[in-house]
Amino acid sequence: MKRFSIHGSTCLAIFLVVWGIILILGSSPAVAATETDATIDKIIAGVEARYNVPGFTADFDQQSILKAMAVTDTASGRLMVRQPGRMRWEYQVPEAQTIITDGKDLWIYRPADNQVMVGKAPTFFGKGKGAGFLSNIKTVRQSFQISLMPSDDAAAYHLRLVPNKSTEDLMEVQLDVAKRNFDVRRITTINVYGDETRIEFKNVNFNDTPPENLFRFEAPADADVLQMNQ
Repeated sequence: MKRFSIHGSTCLAIFLVVWGIILILGSSPAVAATETDATIDKIIAGVEARYNVPGFTADFDQQSILKAMAVTDTASGRLMVRQPGRMRWEYQVPEAQTIITDGKDLWIYRPADNQVMVGKAPTFFGKGKGAGFLSNIKTVRQSFQISLMPSDDAAAYHLRLVPNKSTEDLMEVQLDVAKRNFDVRRITTINVYGDETRIEFKNVNFNDTPPENLFRFEAPADADVLQMNQ
């Protein structure tokens, strides 16, 4: 297999998270801190309960911003998740591309190039990277320090998540969470260079569990298979 590094690629910069805000006015600092912690616990518990399902599907819009180059790329497609750890991102715009993981292995298929890139899922989605926590929502409490931030949207909480161990790929995650039902509306990930990837979700269906066979991939016989650096 050829060796191929995708370090810095916007397609893998895909994925992210954060949510909530309630401003506490007129309280003493100690009371405000206690009430804020209680609010954060309420939000995270609500998200955990909401995503405690065998699987779900959603449509998504993605925006990737490369700060140093002042370049913004956009994409959209469909996400399929099956607990635990399995995801399938089917990009439809601007070009077809599928990212599949069964929680252990990772495949990126680009049909226009007849190319398949193969790697290990924890390298790219582990410890909260990407939007990997969507396939195992309980890792949020384990992997991040969570704070409540002001929100521009009165109908959503806004949370800032700082990973317990930051890397070049992930310095901060932000989540926007609907107050009404605790749906994760938007995930924003920020790397050490200030690059951002924002993913907005819509048409989320928690009653649609994708079949198991969608989370494995066999490369076409004539495809160019590239091994990603681990």
